[in-house]
Amino acid sequence: MATAAINEAPMRTSTSNKLGWALSGLAILFLGTDAGAKIVVPALMAAYTPPQLKIPTDPDFYRLLGTILAFSTALYAVPRTAVLGALLVTAYLGGAVATHLAAGSPLLSSTLFGVYLGLAVWGGLWLREPRLRTLLPLRD
Repeated sequence: MATAAINEAPMRTSTSNKLGWALSGLAILFLGTDAGAKIVVPALMAAYTPPQLKIPTDPDFYRLLGTILAFSTALYAVPRTAVLGALLVTAYLGGAVATHLAAGSPLLSSTLFGVYLGLAVWGGLWLREPRLRTLLPLRD
């Protein structure tokens, strides 16, 4: 019995790690694309932002948002700084949720999208980082 448990643990860890990197990769791809668009074509991003969000339409503002998001996402993508990156991305997404909530955006689609993305960020990190699973274990 002890041998079976020992043999299952590496497989589970490997599977968790792969799933975690897949989930993290999707979040990194989305966040990186959003950051890149804000940096490269800020005027286009400003043009497609709904006016009820009351976000400045200045391209420099979008470049700054994109730079903050790119920096946070890059930290998240590097295993050594992933927890710091996840915290910074979470803070950024919290601002997005608050902005949509204040503007009266649809709850399940626009307002909570930042929450869904944050869950993907932290879920991916939790699956790929055993120390985080030790710190935040799931209970049966």
